[in-house]
Amino acid sequence: MIGSPLAKRYATALFDLADEQKSVPKVAADLQAVATVWAGNETLRAVFANPQFGVEEKRGVAQTIATRLGAHTIVKNTLSMLSDRRRLAHIEEISEVFGRIAEQRSGRIRAEVVSAGKLPESYFAKLQKTLEASTGKQVVLVRSEDPTLIGGVVTTIDGRVFDGSLKNRLRELRSQLLSSSDPASTHS
Repeated sequence: MIGSPLAKRYATALFDLADEQKSVPKVAADLQAVATVWAGNETLRAVFANPQFGVEEKRGVAQTIATRLGAHTIVKNTLSMLSDRRRLAHIEEISEVFGRIAEQRSGRIRAEVVSAGKLPESYFAKLQKTLEASTGKQVVLVRSEDPTLIGGVVTTIDGRVFDGSLKNRLRELRSQLLSSSDPASTHS
């Protein structure tokens, strides 16, 4: 699992609290919503980085965000604590680690799928079914696009990378061509 020790510590504690209260899906969604707000608002990040704003002001801003999002009490309290400890900047990572813990504990596994461009839904459905058959777990596909791949797909699941991109295939072909044209590799 990726994540700093700090993010893992907070995410694990949060998960345990949310699990006790049978609120894992709500807390996960609320953490993600806060992380999205944090990532998308430069002014917000600047306020929390600025020492001119006091602890109480920052806590008030954190509570306002939580209230506007309709966040679970666990998330509201966590935001206050992170604000007080000057660790709110870790909210994105904490949210990510929380999501991974929730997936693992529920028997799901995340597969990150990067394609060169848009692919039909039927492709993702077939890929998900294949990955579920090979892992024996429910697979959650996280999709993204990277035009530098030229074509094909790179799938990462449980730390293993399956690189079926055209970019990788061209790199392999180039390496083969260079090694076969190397005079030291030819025997006469």
